[in-house]
This record gives sequence, structure tokens and C-alpha cells, in this order.
Amino acid sequence: MMEVANRLHSVEEYYFSKKLKEVNFLKSQGKPIINLGIGSPDLQPPGKVISAIAESFKASNAHKYQSYQGLPELREAIAGFYKQHFNVSVSATTEVLPLMGSKEGIMHISMAFLNEGDAVLIPNPGYPTYTSVTKLLQAEPIFYNLDDNNNWCPNIDELEEQDLSKVKIMWLNYPHMPTGAKATKEIFKKLIAFAKKHDILLVNDNPYSFILNNEPLSLLSIEGSKSHCLELNSLSKTFNMAGWRVGMLLGNYNLLNAVLKVKSNMDSGMFYGIQKGAIEALNSSKMWFVSLNNVYEQRRKLVWELVTKLNCAFDKDASGLFVWAKLPSHFKSEEFIDKLLTEHNLFITPGTIFGSQGEGYVRFSLCATTEEIIEAIARV
Repeated sequence: MMEVANRLHSVEEYYFSKKLKEVNFLKSQGKPIINLGIGSPDLQPPGKVISAIAESFKASNAHKYQSYQGLPELREAIAGFYKQHFNVSVSATTEVLPLMGSKEGIMHISMAFLNEGDAVLIPNPGYPTYTSVTKLLQAEPIFYNLDDNNNWCPNIDELEEQDLSKVKIMWLNYPHMPTGAKATKEIFKKLIAFAKKHDILLVNDNPYSFILNNEPLSLLSIEGSKSHCLELNSLSKTFNMAGWRVGMLLGNYNLLNAVLKVKSNMDSGMFYGIQKGAIEALNSSKMWFVSLNNVYEQRRKLVWELVTKLNCAFDKDASGLFVWAKLPSHFKSEEFIDKLLTEHNLFITPGTIFGSQGEGYVRFSLCATTEEIIEAIARV
């Protein structure tokens, strides 16, 4: 039998890929599963986005290969979006790179800057892809612990105590997934100073900027950030376009050009129609964000009720697409979610998939209808 590459032995199949097989099997057996585990928006994109992609089919170049750097007007829309919502000025020509999803961007960035044996600072708890991509490239993940005592933000003093000699990249993710914690300008300033001191590339993964968050913040809004910083963002959550695979990377030309060398060897450009739809999304009025968050606000209140009935604790100041909940002390995360799945046909996410610091926590998604959440409350 053909042997797989050694790098595959360092990673496992993605948790949701495995767990959803179990959930779907239960559904096939007639179990009425309510899924509050996945952060896949169930709402529609703005209507003008759908119209734009439909209209794009008529363009003479719609079905041709597209530029690796995206349409100039898409880059202009991204630059304008960052100026309007984050007060960040970037050159649409040299400091913006559209991506076919920000998750793919994590791989592009890692391939551009990591050699075998390099090290990467990764938040614990944090998005599992940071770890899996690091391992696939045969680099070393070094986890930095986050906890509620520090509002799930990095402790600079603890970071300084680590061996940083091989560290090339540090991943940030604010607003933070899974906890919903928000960074401040002061925290970003300290992290940028830390990155410059140790010559580390600091990357903020920022796809939850506008979900139940009245003060969106970009790492690039901090003066002097561009020399050592990049920022990823996405249309997946903000505009309900997860399946469209539209992301963006922003930063200085030299850093982006290194990423482009990888990207241009891995895809052949984003479909023209999706780019046209993305432009319309980025030009949405502020009323879009108001209406979107009205829906999530209603859902979150119901999830808070569900979490309270389960005797869990949560932070009402957290933002994002999830509710991060602390379990009663006698429960383990995976034990708890299996109990809910077996006894109440309710699927939520164990905190442990995000790292050891997630033990004792679970995550509830807001990507379910109010009717489904009300039914979940009734079941428990």
C-alpha cells in the first residue's frame, strides 16, 4: 500500500470533520439533532451581493482565469472598507491581497515564512488550524496560555520567559475565537513592541470583527505596526458568505509579496463573479451590520438562557458568533457534550478542541434559528 507523507502523521482529521459524521449518522437514525456546534452562518448575504454575481455571468471575461492579486476594484473595496471601519490606510495596489478564504491564508503565510524546525507562538485556547498548519510544515508549535484572569489576552511577561530563538510567527485572533474576548489598543501596542524586539511576524486573524462588537479594532491601526504585522480578515461571518471563500490579507508590500509567491503557485485566481459579489458586500451600508447584529442579539439572549439552565457561567461582554461557557467544576468538556448529545440530541463544541486551556469549557454557536434554540432550551 502506498505510504503517506510523514507530515500527515503529525496531524489528525479536523475535529468537526470527524464529529459531524457521528452527528449525521444519528440524524440518519431519526434522532432530532440540534446543532449548536458549528460557526457556519445560516443567514443570507446582502441581496445586492447575489444580484452582482448573477449579473457578472454576462461579462465577457467572467469565465477566464483571473489575476492572482484579484480585481483592482476588489482591492480598492478592501482598502476602502478598512479605512471606513478601522481607520486604517493601506495601498490597494501594494498592501492588499485578496484570498480564497482566510483559512487558506494561514497556510499561505506559514509556507512563506516557516522553515523546518522554526517555531510558532500559538494561542491556547485557539483556532486548531494554527497548530495543524505549523505541524504540516514541520515547524514547532509553542503554545502561550490564555485564561479568563487576563481576559483571554497574552501575558507579555510569560512570553518573555520562553525560548524565542526559533520563533518566526506569532498568531493572534482578536476578537478571540472561541472565547469572544476583545483586545485593546494598549495590548496590541505591547505585542507589536514584543514582535519587533524578537523579530517575529505578528499576524492577527480578524474574521469576527463585526459580530456583536461595537468597537472593531485592527492590529494595523497601531502606529508602526506594518513592519512586523499582517492581518487576515474574511467575508464569511460578516456577510454570511462562508461558502464563497473570500478572505483578505493586509500589510506591507514585502510581506505580502512573499505570500503572493506561495499563493500564485497554489490557485489560479478567484472566480470573477465572486469578486464582484465581494465588492458589493464590502460597500454595504452600516444598516447591514445593525440588522445582522439584531438577529444575533436575539439568538444570544436565548443561548444565554440555555447556558444558564445548564448551570454554566459566561461573560456578557464577549463578542463574536459564539457563547463560551464555563462548566460546573465536576464536568469535563467532552463528557459534558457527549451527555447532551446522547440525552438531549443537542450538539455543542467541547473547549478541549481549542487546546488544553479549553478544558472545563464548552462553546455554543449562534448559527441556529430562534426556534431551534427555544427547542434546545425546552429539552434541557
